[in-house]
Amino acid sequence: MLKKIASVLAALFLLVEILPAQTQQNFKLNGLYNAWGYSQQNFFFGRLKQQDDYIVQLLRLNMSFAASDNAKVVTRFDLAQGWWGIDNETANGGSQSRLFDNKDTNFSLHVDQAYLWFNVPKWKTAFSVGRMQWLVGNRLLIDNNYEGVQADIAIGKNKLKLGWAKVSEGYDGLTDKTDQVPDLFGNTDGRDADLLLADLVIAGEKNKGNIFGFFYKDRGIRDGSAFLIDGLQYNRPRFTPQVTQLFGIGAAGDLKLGRIDLSGEASYLAGKDDIANTAFRGPLNINRASPDVLKYDVNNGDLSGYNIFLKATLPGKLTPGLIFGLGSGDKDPTSGKGNVNKLRTAGFFYLTEIWEDSVMPDEEGITPQGLGAPNTRGYRELENTTIIQVNGAYKASPKVSLFGSYSFIRATQPIFAWTNAGPDLAVSSKNIGWEIDGRFEYTIQENLNFALRGGIFFPGAGAQYLINGVDTWDDPAIELRTTIEYKF
Repeated sequence: MLKKIASVLAALFLLVEILPAQTQQNFKLNGLYNAWGYSQQNFFFGRLKQQDDYIVQLLRLNMSFAASDNAKVVTRFDLAQGWWGIDNETANGGSQSRLFDNKDTNFSLHVDQAYLWFNVPKWKTAFSVGRMQWLVGNRLLIDNNYEGVQADIAIGKNKLKLGWAKVSEGYDGLTDKTDQVPDLFGNTDGRDADLLLADLVIAGEKNKGNIFGFFYKDRGIRDGSAFLIDGLQYNRPRFTPQVTQLFGIGAAGDLKLGRIDLSGEASYLAGKDDIANTAFRGPLNINRASPDVLKYDVNNGDLSGYNIFLKATLPGKLTPGLIFGLGSGDKDPTSGKGNVNKLRTAGFFYLTEIWEDSVMPDEEGITPQGLGAPNTRGYRELENTTIIQVNGAYKASPKVSLFGSYSFIRATQPIFAWTNAGPDLAVSSKNIGWEIDGRFEYTIQENLNFALRGGIFFPGAGAQYLINGVDTWDDPAIELRTTIEYKF
């Protein structure tokens, strides 16, 4: 892998050097390097003696080549991505080829995006074909990379995005038939999962907004599995439904009301869980050979949910702010409708440092952050969450800024205690807890920034039930993070 990365970098920089000057103007290369140092304690609130101190890094390159003003190829890939001190290479041979064993700190080269963009002026439409980002609103419902086709249609100053994405091929093979020989993961239904999306971007002089909708359908469910959630490479919270069909509609916007900046979003979702589970048990996502005894929600086949998010700030040298978030939850994981708050996200919606912050170790993330990680199996975004946050930012100098926040967090629906036999409907709580966060940021030089950030989360009984099943342990969860980032 080290040789592969070196070869890729050498080829890119050689290409820039040897291209004619006019061609170089059409070739663009930029990116960032980021390293995070973490210290995490008590993410299981004292049930496990946890002390995780580690460093992760990421080198990301963005590249585009434009043959003309109306056509270009775009790609983005990650190199040397991983935890410091962990060898992610498979040793081969027993001679000098093992010279660098246990010295690499990188994962495989990962291509996040690769697509063709072209514009048809007479149609006032630009098309993108390939693997690209799919995103609506504030990253609450959809934020992921999928292969597909997008069309951006200019309507005056506004833009309408229409898209179709192939979310899953349904089977580790090309077939679209059912009743196949089991693949590596035990799937036998080769039918696909697809996404249709529409997003109208309304642009004003001071304000802007989005009205969006999507429809998702997973047809490959005869084998009892659905891509959401069985096809994910990380564990979701316990008692999560299998999403076989989902419709979502919403609106988001940024407004200027006098001196106050407002941003917000409201969305509603309705769907189906067509797999008639009568028990909670299923295969563990991170190890299909092991059981996840509390994986599935037991419901009547109907899904619904909603999200409401509002953020207000008063910009200045001292910038006070207020955030309100409300997301639906499941009032009974043993019957009735199931709850759904999103299609799929990468965890980049930010509210707090510990409770919600949860960049995932899938396409975009490289390490679990916060209690929404796959080991603790907490909520992400606004799932079954009601939160009020007061915060403030202070620009101490052109190079130094400070931020602090206090968050009071409740569950929208009760969170039940559980054992391996299932939820205890007689024991529940809506008290998730409260959190204090802080951040110090310093600009070392242009495009080079350092940050020291962290928080402490005091769990209520609801958070304890969610993660541990009981309210026996209530030690506060603590995280401290240092970050250095260079953009080029």
